[in-house]
Amino acid sequence: MADALTEIAAGDLSGPQSFAEIVRGCRPVVIRGLVDEWPAVAAARRSVRELQEYLAGFDVGADVEAFFGERSIRGKYYYGADLKGFNFERRQMKFLEALKVMLETLEASDAPTVYVGSVPLSLCLPRFSAANPLALLPEGVPGRIWLGHPADVSSHYDAYDNLACVVAGRRRFTLYAPEHIGKLYMGPIDHTMAGPPVSLAASAPAGQEDRYPLFATIRDQAQVAELEPGDALYLPKLWWHQVESTAPFNVMINHWWDAFSAGPDAPYTSLLLAMICIAERPERERQAWRAFFDHLVFRTHGHPLAHLPPEQHGLLGPLKPNNYGYIRARILRMLRGQ
Repeated sequence: MADALTEIAAGDLSGPQSFAEIVRGCRPVVIRGLVDEWPAVAAARRSVRELQEYLAGFDVGADVEAFFGERSIRGKYYYGADLKGFNFERRQMKFLEALKVMLETLEASDAPTVYVGSVPLSLCLPRFSAANPLALLPEGVPGRIWLGHPADVSSHYDAYDNLACVVAGRRRFTLYAPEHIGKLYMGPIDHTMAGPPVSLAASAPAGQEDRYPLFATIRDQAQVAELEPGDALYLPKLWWHQVESTAPFNVMINHWWDAFSAGPDAPYTSLLLAMICIAERPERERQAWRAFFDHLVFRTHGHPLAHLPPEQHGLLGPLKPNNYGYIRARILRMLRGQ
């Protein structure tokens, strides 16, 4: 069985420093009532129509991409047969137009379901964040809006830390730890619904479970978070998560950022570079590189030069103030063949 998902009341947080301790733990945490005081949440609690009017007050007429799916798919926007194509249609439309269609078809059993996801607030509702602040995050971390009918977003991972805040409706997150990647049966990396690859096993339509036998050994390791309006979930990088919005109408604001960045480069960049440099070399050479990565990068047994005085650590010393720039410049020269 998986460890129980940690929950904390927003009132028990002592501010950004306390939240920083949660983030440093690199484990998912539900924060109940974190955005209870947002005007957007208050509007949603009064009525869907009031929330519509509230969001309209920030609108600047931006275009967004909306997913339209037949009611028969029950909000599960997914691949078509044999992972070819998709079972939904993409349409470009104005943000408020998409919102209007969602609300006009709430009770229509024969109308398509509509879903809009990952739209930068700076693009469509640029004044929303100032009116609904989140002091826990570093200054300048952008927000994104997700809204629509009931939907089932397939299990996937993100390469950034995530703070997801429910404004309207309900969200159910089903989580799997990063170390389960080998049993989640990753889908295509460059043919996806909306960016990151999905877990074919955790997202499989009913009746396809037998295709993914290894998944059965970790299925009960899932952690589940049920969020109501005002609640938030901190989700560390690389945690697989299926996201179900279960109310007739749902709105969420999320924030992605790299909580431990020492510079402009993301860990995923090094992963891609390692794939082309190492992945198809002979097994014994890959094992040799794994030993070097474990020792120099993952530091399984502590600092690799712990036996030397700190002043002799050189490029293996602290990244700040100088080593980050030195190493980055060296990498760029090597990539240019110099």
